[in-house]
Amino acid sequence: MPWGLEAVSEEARKAFSQIRRRMPSGLAILGKLTGKGEVEVAAEGARVRLSDGREMLDFGSYAVALLGHRHPKVVDAVERQLHTMPLSTRALSNPVTAQAAETVVDYLGGGLSRVWFGLNGSDAVEASLKLARLSSGRTHVLAVEGGFHGKSLGALSVTHSERYRHGHRTLLGPVSHLDPADPHALDRLGIPLDEIAALIYEPVQGEAGVRALPLDVIRTWAERVRAGGGFVISDEIQCGLRRCGPRSIALDAGLPTDAVLLGKALGGGVVPLSAAVCTEELFQPLLADPLQHTTTFGGHPLSCAALPAALDAVEASAHRLPDLEDRIGSALARAALSRPDLVSEVRGRGLLWGISFASDEAAGEVLAELCERGLLVSPCLGRPTILRLMPPLTVSDGDLDDGLKILCSTIADVTVS
Repeated sequence: MPWGLEAVSEEARKAFSQIRRRMPSGLAILGKLTGKGEVEVAAEGARVRLSDGREMLDFGSYAVALLGHRHPKVVDAVERQLHTMPLSTRALSNPVTAQAAETVVDYLGGGLSRVWFGLNGSDAVEASLKLARLSSGRTHVLAVEGGFHGKSLGALSVTHSERYRHGHRTLLGPVSHLDPADPHALDRLGIPLDEIAALIYEPVQGEAGVRALPLDVIRTWAERVRAGGGFVISDEIQCGLRRCGPRSIALDAGLPTDAVLLGKALGGGVVPLSAAVCTEELFQPLLADPLQHTTTFGGHPLSCAALPAALDAVEASAHRLPDLEDRIGSALARAALSRPDLVSEVRGRGLLWGISFASDEAAGEVLAELCERGLLVSPCLGRPTILRLMPPLTVSDGDLDDGLKILCSTIADVTVS
């Protein structure tokens, strides 16, 4: 039977009706197309169950599900905290948040010694920019063309895509975006180094289509910004925590770094959590006044309980990365060779891959067909010709094989008029 309102479950019908009435109605259209009229109701590992009982493989979730869904160790840690004290009074300190801070500092090697906790990536970006401006006494921030750092106004100011920036003038400023292909971009900008508060960049730009920045260029910029008294912020909210191999790409490469921003997978795919892990110097405004930048739920015990369990689980499966990367890269390379008319490029590392199609229409056709066949991937909202593949680190061999078979057969079969 063709799916339609008469074919879907009552649970889905009710949910879509509520979304249309109370939320952005376009979300209902997108959700209905992706789920063939059904809604997600349960998930475990790399699989999501829909309201009609069907299952889909989740190789998307915008990089949140690095450990898949409901990793048992993370769920257990969060559940224990839920039954003791899920939220903080904010007037008292608690050992769960304190231990989370200690754990993430140790995880990154100890060189970045201070932590500010938020709930999402934009929180961490906002905090780091605010700290850089306060610590330097300056306002000019450098960002990179193609970068995505969030949609709140401060984070949006350093995000490059005009799609998100349009209609939001005036943003936090001044901000200058540098061309990563130009090692001399900082010179061409003509701004004195003693006016620059910070440089913020993503080592691998996810929303820009999984583009790894040239680290030699970033190093040159970072060294000069640092020499002028500014700060360097590595936004690894999507690409860090071993999604692309190292715990931190910037620290692994030995780049000058005053803050590494983490999020998405930091809560283990169970609770929202982000962190700005900073040097003492960058963190000075919060040492002078701890109330300078706070959020009601930032660092609350329920989320922070997940952090040690999540990082332990990541490390327990980290040995799988080379094999997973090789299998994914090989499968995508074969798929691209089979359809040079459809696929223009494949690029990626670790568990973050971008497939560039010949047109927006081609990418859309493939995305729709993948959903039809039971595989979820993430589009690049700022680069509609590109789809992102982000399987979990914990994906079983069978689920990885199934997902890659769906992807490769879809690329082989799709016809774009």
